[in-house]
Amino acid sequence: MLKLIHSYTFWLFTVACLMLFSHLDVIEVNIMEARNFITSREMATNNHWILTTINDLPRYEKPPLPTWLTAISGIIFGFDSLYGLRLPVVLITLLLVFSTFRLSEKLGLSKKQSFHNGLILITSFYIYFAGRDNQWDMYTHSFMIISILFLWDLLNDSKKSLFNAVMAGLFFGFSFLSKGPISVYALLIPFLIAYGLTYKFQLKNKKLYLILIIVLGLMIGLSWPLYVKWADPETYLKVTKLESGRWGNYNTRPFYYYWSFFTQSGIWTVPAFIALIYPYLKNKVSNLKAYQFTLIWTLASVILLSIVPEKKSRYLLPVLIPMALNTGFYIEYLINNFKNINLKKEKGIVYFAFGLIGIICIAIPVGIFIKVKNDLEGFEIWLIGLTLSLLSIGYVIFTNLRNKNFLKVFYAVIAVQVAVVVFGIPFTKLILKNPDYASAKAIRQTEKNLGIKTYEINSLTPEIIWDYGFSMPILLNKETNKLNLPSENKFGLLVTDSDSISSNKELKNYTLNKVSNIDLNHVPKEAKKHNIRLTRTYYMVTKK
Repeated sequence: MLKLIHSYTFWLFTVACLMLFSHLDVIEVNIMEARNFITSREMATNNHWILTTINDLPRYEKPPLPTWLTAISGIIFGFDSLYGLRLPVVLITLLLVFSTFRLSEKLGLSKKQSFHNGLILITSFYIYFAGRDNQWDMYTHSFMIISILFLWDLLNDSKKSLFNAVMAGLFFGFSFLSKGPISVYALLIPFLIAYGLTYKFQLKNKKLYLILIIVLGLMIGLSWPLYVKWADPETYLKVTKLESGRWGNYNTRPFYYYWSFFTQSGIWTVPAFIALIYPYLKNKVSNLKAYQFTLIWTLASVILLSIVPEKKSRYLLPVLIPMALNTGFYIEYLINNFKNINLKKEKGIVYFAFGLIGIICIAIPVGIFIKVKNDLEGFEIWLIGLTLSLLSIGYVIFTNLRNKNFLKVFYAVIAVQVAVVVFGIPFTKLILKNPDYASAKAIRQTEKNLGIKTYEINSLTPEIIWDYGFSMPILLNKETNKLNLPSENKFGLLVTDSDSISSNKELKNYTLNKVSNIDLNHVPKEAKKHNIRLTRTYYMVTKK
């Protein structure tokens, strides 16, 4: 037992679990999650496992592996359990953390430094955020890192070549089956560039195994899209044309949009940036070749992503993986040499970056108390826990910065992230509060009482369909721009504020009576972030 407690894997697992499992069902479902959840629900209820759907309409934009896993979890835990539906992405993220830890060891880094690299990864903002948010990105990159792990063994070890090739190909295929070639482009190709420039490829007796990886990976990854193309060619071609067009003309940003990529690591922003300064750090690291490798891998990934016109912050997720390894070199340098740093500027940066975190430890509980002091009933335990933990951690940070014990400073920063997640997330229910919040589930009782069916007049809003609990037919035919009115004499109708139903000639033979509103926003109407897309007015429609 004592040996387990003192093991790095035990503590890495403990921190990762606290970061990922705590309050997993508190944060609201976003649009990407809602799409995944609806499709998984329709897999289980309508048997749409291969020809996937959303709101009973074809949904071929994303490969199905993450949704299959979510559907299985939904069958086990129930589709009303948000915690259960998010468990698959948590488990996949744990795989990512330990695969990165293992890859760090294979680079020749010590178990202690690899442990620190794993801690940096799981406490990087967008890693733990995406690891709690069940959409496709985390799956594709986690599977690819596992594939890279086996590929590394194939390139550097003559033993078990066939096994390593098969496993690399298998997880390559799983990555492809999670989000297409995204991770091949953003993670694998940069890895190959970095490996070739740093370690050089020694491919004697390896070429057939590399071909096996590609063939096996493509067989698995292309199996679903090829089947869909055969089974539903017309819809598949429409979706393919739409998705390929988005790469060049949807959400386009300039080439330099990702240049602040290191800020996505959150609390590690300053160390991550300094670790990228090769002239400064090259003579300070214990393993120069491994440092060069992680640096090139990180920058190659950023450059390749920058070339693509379509850009979103969440697309930087794969960059954070090699960047965590790269940041670890600067952390290792500080742990071993902070007491001996004489340059005031060099030491001043450390005091500023980590002293600021200590100040934040004081500011967070004070800010939360001021924000919600009048609504604290039922949340006192969380405020006490957050205040005591952050003030204690802040004290540890300042004390050890003064004593120049950077190892304890590093562990204290990890503890800050854990404390914020464990004690801070519950406060989102108080801070994000809409007095006019109205669930779409409420209209199901109206339907039951009146024996009617509800329709959506115009648009598909995934969050509303998910919250409602069932698919909801859309009346507007976008090709003819006319309403396909139901045959019933009485039905429910959801409309947005922009839908001009009073002047709609097709509804002139119907009487419309307002019944209620839907508002899934977690901020009040007057807030800037209140999204009209998440609101509807519910009408009872009766034929005259």
